[in-house]
Amino acid sequence: MAITRVGFVGLGIMGRPMARSLIRAGFGLTVYSRSRGPVDEIAAAGARAAGSAAEVARASEVTITMLPDSPDVEAVALGPDGVLEGARRGSYYVDMSTIAPAVARKVAAAGRERGVGCLDAPVSGSDIAAQQGSLSIMVGGEPADFEAVRPVLDAMGKNVVYAGPSGMGETVKLCNQVAGNGTLLAVAEALLLGAKAGADLEVVIQALAGGAARSWMLENLAPRIVRRDLAPGFMVRLAQKDLRHVQELAAETGTPLPGTALVQALYRAVEAHGGGDRGIQAIATALERLAGAEIKA
Repeated sequence: MAITRVGFVGLGIMGRPMARSLIRAGFGLTVYSRSRGPVDEIAAAGARAAGSAAEVARASEVTITMLPDSPDVEAVALGPDGVLEGARRGSYYVDMSTIAPAVARKVAAAGRERGVGCLDAPVSGSDIAAQQGSLSIMVGGEPADFEAVRPVLDAMGKNVVYAGPSGMGETVKLCNQVAGNGTLLAVAEALLLGAKAGADLEVVIQALAGGAARSWMLENLAPRIVRRDLAPGFMVRLAQKDLRHVQELAAETGTPLPGTALVQALYRAVEAHGGGDRGIQAIATALERLAGAEIKA
């Protein structure tokens, strides 16, 4: 039987457009968030407002959460008035936050005890990709649960990949964060070098985008860096949270990640100057301070 009723908890920068994608796809949507403003916004778009995560789950065949960090997911999934308190046997819970793989496995085990299929399905892509329904989604959990929920995920993403058992969606997402943030640092360094050498930065971006250095970071965030647009699609402080989980996993597996450690240090410099809520492209400002020069057109 096709899924028709979906719940969504956590209507932040990414959660709001993801919820809108579900409404556009024709799902009956019930929503809850700690702040009332986003709930009212999505309710005006056609969703039903709920008073708790448990109420969302009771009304839904699939309940989705999109939350900042592991403790938030544990509280909302496992705590009083939480998702698993309200979820019915045979329903599904999909956490799309980026959290520690171990926490994803813990939540999945608790869900199985209640007869609820649990998936960890973190996303990659900007708020623009969320608005377009074109996110990349990495999914961990039971294959049968993945297939059952796949139509819901397809409404939010264009690249939906099954990664393996519970926790493996989060593991793959952390690999994504290593590659993505490292690439952003390389892009910012290239722009800094071009600026210091007197190159036309628009030409630099155009030239690099047509060759082996082409990347999402170059095409989407390099122009923002040059325009001095530091508005967040993804905040520095949240990137730091993700990279903390990366390093925890690296410690567990004995994996040296020197490039990631450098990115963390530069983000820390951004935070020290009050930039924690800026977009991750603000890493360029840390390089500018080191170089005594600005990256601008």
